[in-house]
Amino acid sequence: MMKKITALLLAMVMVFALCACSNNNDDDGSKTTSDIKVGFIFLHDENSTYDLNFMNAAEAACKNLGVEYVFKKNIPEDQKCYDAAAELAEEGCDIIFADSFGHESYIIEAAKEFTDVQFCHSTGTLAHTENLSNYHNAFASIYEGRYLAGIAAGLKLNEMIENGDFTADEAKMGYVGAFTYAEVISGYTSFFLGARSVCPSVTMDVTFTGSWYDETAEKEAANTLIKEGCKLISQHADSMGAPTACETAGVPNVSYNGSTVSACPNTFIVSSRIDWTPYYEYAIKAVMNGETIDTDWTGTLKTGSVVLTDVNEKVAAEGTADAIAEAKAKLEDGSLKVFDITTFTVKGKQLDSYMADVDTDKDYTPDTEAVKDGAFLESTYRSAPYFDVQIDGINLLDTNFGS
Repeated sequence: MMKKITALLLAMVMVFALCACSNNNDDDGSKTTSDIKVGFIFLHDENSTYDLNFMNAAEAACKNLGVEYVFKKNIPEDQKCYDAAAELAEEGCDIIFADSFGHESYIIEAAKEFTDVQFCHSTGTLAHTENLSNYHNAFASIYEGRYLAGIAAGLKLNEMIENGDFTADEAKMGYVGAFTYAEVISGYTSFFLGARSVCPSVTMDVTFTGSWYDETAEKEAANTLIKEGCKLISQHADSMGAPTACETAGVPNVSYNGSTVSACPNTFIVSSRIDWTPYYEYAIKAVMNGETIDTDWTGTLKTGSVVLTDVNEKVAAEGTADAIAEAKAKLEDGSLKVFDITTFTVKGKQLDSYMADVDTDKDYTPDTEAVKDGAFLESTYRSAPYFDVQIDGINLLDTNFGS
């Protein structure tokens, strides 16, 4: 009799266990949305246009998928990043995203310790060489967006030249960069090439602040560029410093990571940005379905990962939106290449070959031929930019405005 009771109890325990499992997972091993928890690590808070762009995408993706999420803001690029990642993992996050280049080594450290958690790092370079099954990089072909924004800038210069504001040989732009990383070089070069595709006489001065987010330094840099004769300003830095300097000075501005039209209605033209929503949804769905996340994922115009704001018709030159749409279609069908080697020179010569640093060792040793079929193939061999060529027509200023 006791044996029958014991067997019955054992059977009941197994049934309850199976029921519990079925509440948490589908038959194929995938998880339901109620089981998924997502963690996000941001370098700054909402005051940074860069981080706000990530936050908006994270919130949109998680709400679209109906999953729980946790934000950790103002996490510096040091051991505190590992601490934040570990806290998120210990709080039950199934997948964790970080948004800044300098977070990478700390996210890798966390991935090695918390092997049952997926870690995704935006702008990083090491996933394809680390070979960790739970560590992934992602970026997007933002150089295409910057090229399109550059077309808007070049058309504005043409308009000002036609209006007699200055002569063609005075068509100089200014660019506020954060650091001398390939990501920044790729960005300002693609912007310049877009402008020059419609305004052949344009040149550009570039200065660096030494910080991703320093509103005072960025404003000072923009003001200095304006004093040096730059007729239009763009940026790869994360505050409103440069746009507000342009609004005060009445100088046209092409911003980054979102529209500044509400604060700068008289100078804002257009802005390009990466929309991280498609990537976040892709990676979270992969975890939900028990699927593998790409080691190195590159978003494009076609995936909706590279986007531009509406053109501010009050400031932009007539026909800007149509010109952008035409170039965008050519970029998407491959008939236009941003880094077409026939469109620029390096020290007076065409760039027929270039060994890029794709695998990123500690000495940044060039390891991959990046020129093929008449173009520098950016974000092809890894998602993060590796175009670090200094082309003719762009002048790097010595001044560093970093605090």
